[in-house]
Amino acid sequence: MLPRVWLLLADKAGDNAQVETLARALTERLGWACERKHLVVRPEWRVAKPKVGVRVDHVDLTASDPLRPPWPEVLITIGRRPSSVALWIREQSAGRTRIVLVGKPSSPVEWYDLVVTSAENRLPALPNVTTIDLPLMSVDPAAVADAAAAWASRLAGLPRPIVALLVGGPTGPFVYDHRAVGLLIEQARATLERAGTPWLLTSRRTPATVVDQLAAQAPQGMRLTRWRADLPAEENPYRALLGAADGFVVTCDSISMMVEVARLGRPLQILRLPTSRLGALDLLRRRLADRVFAGGADGRLPALLYRLGLVTQTRAFDAFYDDLERRGLAQPLGAPFRAPAAAVRDDLGPVVERIAALAQAAPLPAAGRAA
Repeated sequence: MLPRVWLLLADKAGDNAQVETLARALTERLGWACERKHLVVRPEWRVAKPKVGVRVDHVDLTASDPLRPPWPEVLITIGRRPSSVALWIREQSAGRTRIVLVGKPSSPVEWYDLVVTSAENRLPALPNVTTIDLPLMSVDPAAVADAAAAWASRLAGLPRPIVALLVGGPTGPFVYDHRAVGLLIEQARATLERAGTPWLLTSRRTPATVVDQLAAQAPQGMRLTRWRADLPAEENPYRALLGAADGFVVTCDSISMMVEVARLGRPLQILRLPTSRLGALDLLRRRLADRVFAGGADGRLPALLYRLGLVTQTRAFDAFYDDLERRGLAQPLGAPFRAPAAAVRDDLGPVVERIAALAQAAPLPAAGRAA
């Protein structure tokens, strides 16, 4: 008998897409059906970060999909807000629901039956952690090809190379100030010096003041597409450029856009952004955590330091960029654009096997659960 599987989804499309990628693999490889449960987060918690625990008070239960028995044997989710609801559902099921969390937990790793994380995250080597190369973000290649075909006439007359400059927004240690604007304009000028076309695309996270500065300083020949919530899909060149541009420069804060470019096998370079003074200390902390979690062949010392609370899970930005270049999925900034030297490997098989085994396994002991 196949297990009952719930996908617990919230309001972040990128997060939901990662869960859906894993769900497709379970359906295609095991024949499992997945039921989707959409959560509506209360307005006051859409930006604020609620503490993770066994709770549902941050969710509008009347507007969300019903959460009632029969409870699932396997629940797959991602992110801070849905993970609290997942813990609550497991409690309602008297501990029978197994939780698969995608990404980096915002709470103790031991609270989950399986954590599927990717190489930019540094977690202790615990039995319930499995690591894949890249986050499960992706763009449908067929949709990219269709968009490129639809835009072919508009791109046909542009000087080559066309370089897409993909801009994220402030996150973690990275800041968007006049220095970041200068670096982006410098990249645009470098493309123009090669007689090409720089096309800069901002995102939902790009500060409006930064977009205005980029527009004011744009050299002649640079294209600029401002992100707007109401921008018609057919007027957004993002997917078309994923298929038709000759190269991509992605700001270092946006792992999602880097991964989308890499998974399509497109030429990728990473623009490393400035940090504040506190940001520089934050990067140092991340590098130290990376050294701890990457060191030790058996993983016992890192796990001990984690359990003592001396080192916590983190996102190791610098190590991730270096790893992309080492594996041939990205190249140094300013190098001639070329096709990636390697393909992204399919590492979902072992994850599917872990989840299949999990559906038959006994729950974690009570000591490893959220209180």
